[in-house]
Amino acid sequence: MLKPFDQSGITRDEHGIARYQNRPASLVEMLRKTVDATPRALAIAEWGGDRITYEGLWDRAARIAGGLRVQGIRRGDRVAVRLPNGLAWCEAFFGIQLAGAVVVPVNTRFSEPEVEYVLSDSGSAFVFSPGEPFPAGPLVADETLAPGDLSAIFYTSGTTGFPKGAMTTHENFLANMETCRRAGLFPDRGHRTLISVPLFHVTGCNSQFLPACETGGTSVIMAAFHVREFLKAVETERIEILAAVPAIYWLAINQTDFASFDMSSVRRVMYGGAPTPPDLIARIVESFPNARVSNSYGLTETSSIATFLPSEYSLSHPESVGLAAPVIDLKLDSVSGDVGELLIRGANVVAGYWKKPEATAETFADGWLRTGDLARLNQDGFVQIVDRKKDMVNRGGENVYCVEVESAIAAHPAVFEVAVFGVPDAMMGEKVGAVVVPKPGREIEVAEIVKFAGGRLADFKVPQYMIVRTELLPRNPGGKILKKALRETVQWGQPLR
Repeated sequence: MLKPFDQSGITRDEHGIARYQNRPASLVEMLRKTVDATPRALAIAEWGGDRITYEGLWDRAARIAGGLRVQGIRRGDRVAVRLPNGLAWCEAFFGIQLAGAVVVPVNTRFSEPEVEYVLSDSGSAFVFSPGEPFPAGPLVADETLAPGDLSAIFYTSGTTGFPKGAMTTHENFLANMETCRRAGLFPDRGHRTLISVPLFHVTGCNSQFLPACETGGTSVIMAAFHVREFLKAVETERIEILAAVPAIYWLAINQTDFASFDMSSVRRVMYGGAPTPPDLIARIVESFPNARVSNSYGLTETSSIATFLPSEYSLSHPESVGLAAPVIDLKLDSVSGDVGELLIRGANVVAGYWKKPEATAETFADGWLRTGDLARLNQDGFVQIVDRKKDMVNRGGENVYCVEVESAIAAHPAVFEVAVFGVPDAMMGEKVGAVVVPKPGREIEVAEIVKFAGGRLADFKVPQYMIVRTELLPRNPGGKILKKALRETVQWGQPLR
């Protein structure tokens, strides 16, 4: 197997879990070290808004921590953050950490019943809400926290029932941050990253904001994604690191005046969260000529990155989400042919689901996280995600992997995005259905896409139902298509054959 990442300073515990050595004990210790090393470095810059140094961030967070103590918050108490992307979110996050409490980031796109569920389920004793003043008090910083102490509870997007809270320890955060460094996503010192994804999501928080904080870099934060503002921010702020879903890069590089924006500062581009056609990867590489372009794969339950595709393999292995991170072990379970459920273990795998012992026992079994993703794992260690286990279509006994069909259709030059899932059928059990969105300004016919797919897929994998629509597909904050929502709204009509 290929081992492209630095493997030094890693040991295994009595359970066989690989762990990084010589890491800070907590996020509080990590931030204190950065403040001591680079107190006047710019920590956070809101795009079009306020800015703050590391020294200022520590002082603001310590006063918030003191204010939480005044409110009766003690070590281990849960504190929710309902704020939008911005400096205030970051101050609240670290204020909670310095108080020794547990941050509960709340998805700002959740419905009110979902929000109420998260607040109730987590037992949050205080909530940071928009428009309300922050608590303030004497400077407080709990510097006695340990790696295994609970630091945050990230709730899943709740696409299948109520959200589950992933219990993230200080070590989970710190392991993911070290993985980012060793994978080459971040340099050792000072960089500028543009956070255009939600901070309540593990990509924005765990793999952009926190690594920047450890290395004394600057997080430039967008309140919400707008493609024109995205391009302006990259140019104006001399952004070096980008992380986003493929659709964002497609929108950016297809702006008619994209060439007029200066992208020369960008050194690293990370994409993931959706199938990416090889031609789009090639265009990303061409559009950011000074950047190393890489794919990655991860879950809330892995604190973000589990696999990483080094830039030298981006064009030669476009179907792959990469190789195991340095402290990650991978294996396949219940293999059929060369496909099985991907299992993961490592120091960044969370401690389980908050107050959900049955779900924890089912998902975190014998030290391994059952991802629910079906994958291939070749002899060199490259991982290819082929489907969600629950999304696989069983067509008359033949397994059809939706991601494989989506990738084939997405290769059509007029297709912008596509979702594939099973359509109930009395005879076959299920047939394959596809919802296709053309690129802006392009028109496509169903027959054309069916013929195109037929040239790349076995006959039984070619969709028997297809809809072409101009409205973008619904996605969660992590960029993943909400197939449950599509299933509930799509009217298929008659099968194609």
